[in-house]
Amino acid sequence: MNGEFRNNHKNSATELWSNDRLVELLRVQEELQELEKTLVATVLKKEAQLKKLQQENKKVYTEIKSIELSKKWRYSRPLRELLATQNKLAQSFKYLSRSGNAEKARQCEELQEENFSLKNKLKTMEAQWNDEKKRLNKSMPASDKLTSDQLRNSMKSAKKDGNIIEAIDSLIEAKALSDNRFNDSLKYAAKLFKNEKREYKHLVYNKVLSGLKIEEIPEFLVRTAESESTVSLKQASSFNASLTVRSRKRQLGGNLPEWLLDHKIAAYRFIDDLEIKRPWISDKVYNYTNIPKEEGIVIKPVDGAGSRGVYLVFTGNNIKDIKRGRVLEHWDELKESMEEDLDSLWVEQDRWMTEELMMEDVEKHLPARDLKFYCFYGKVPLILEIERFPEVKYCWWTKNGERIKTGKYENQLFSGKGFSQNELELAAFISSEIPAPFIRIDFLKTNSGVVFGEFTPKPGNYDEFNKQTDNWLGDCFLDAELRLAEDLLNGKQFFHYKNFVKSL
Repeated sequence: MNGEFRNNHKNSATELWSNDRLVELLRVQEELQELEKTLVATVLKKEAQLKKLQQENKKVYTEIKSIELSKKWRYSRPLRELLATQNKLAQSFKYLSRSGNAEKARQCEELQEENFSLKNKLKTMEAQWNDEKKRLNKSMPASDKLTSDQLRNSMKSAKKDGNIIEAIDSLIEAKALSDNRFNDSLKYAAKLFKNEKREYKHLVYNKVLSGLKIEEIPEFLVRTAESESTVSLKQASSFNASLTVRSRKRQLGGNLPEWLLDHKIAAYRFIDDLEIKRPWISDKVYNYTNIPKEEGIVIKPVDGAGSRGVYLVFTGNNIKDIKRGRVLEHWDELKESMEEDLDSLWVEQDRWMTEELMMEDVEKHLPARDLKFYCFYGKVPLILEIERFPEVKYCWWTKNGERIKTGKYENQLFSGKGFSQNELELAAFISSEIPAPFIRIDFLKTNSGVVFGEFTPKPGNYDEFNKQTDNWLGDCFLDAELRLAEDLLNGKQFFHYKNFVKSL
């Protein structure tokens, strides 16, 4: 590694690995904040119940006053006094005749009566709730009542019948009606608390924000979040949305820096300028019929994505098809498989390159593992480790070496072997030399350390992260944009990247 890397990142290792105490304090702080939210929600609920009881008591009191002022009540006074006297005598008789457990028996009777009354109230409330659900179901569009499988089957049938466009239009209309209805209700719920106590208002606002997409958030909630630190727009952060917007910028003609590194051969020029180890690559571009019959090479598309069209050639009779997870035993099988890649459009162009096959264990024919670092302009919060043989398995890591779940590859997870601090620093350094908020940097973990693999501006199926991970990485993306803008305003030159661009 060059001197610049060591100087610029000497302190980063200390910072990354000395923050364990800070991370623990932040975790405790988050737990306390969640506890506070729970307590506020409980108090809010109890106060609402108290208000309801007070209103009911007031109503009962009014009814009692009305009765007391009535003529019947005045005329029945002698009779009521007589009945009261009889009750006192009856109670006195029972008290004298019963054993010492009389008081306990009376309390049990009262509790039984109260329990019976509560059960009746519960039945009444359940009946009201069922009536309300029926009313809502009647007002919902028919498509809202269908399950996901039923909707998919209807789309499949529409495709067969040639009515797919009409079916999609209908689905879009039903979705818009449903979204608008629930969004309006959520916004109305927030407005109900505009003039309530601050802690109640903020609790409700945060809960409503968790149910709205970024484009659905009303201005009054944004205004409150800007002035009140306890109302957070964190739920609006989205890695999915950020990458999609980035792609839209590219469509509009933006010459995005990370996409210039997407071409494998061009990317190696940038890596060479940083003096980072990488595999050797062929000088030529081939079509599938004239790939040289060599051993110890990787064959891959020049402009491929993921593992489609990637083959590991250990020997002439041991060729691993990465995407399909199979072993090819003859060169002719390899050509047939590459032809299938082109016919199925897994590989769009018949342009292939070869590069050095990196191994983790040469004797066992075990290829290098993948370490994919999710880099946000000098920071690496997430790492994906992939073991491809004998079957593909995945392991997600945080920068602190903790295994986590992200919602992706849930059925293909394994324990993993992890990464080193130096490898983490290397990925952070490379991304800090690229004027882009995000890029994934892929390495190969060999028996002699990591070797650069490729850059990935837009990871495949990035929409499959769970909500928590999507919000987390969305915040990382926005933070990277802020830091990058600040560095650009302060005159950071990105010399290595500029040299790379000049070489294109």
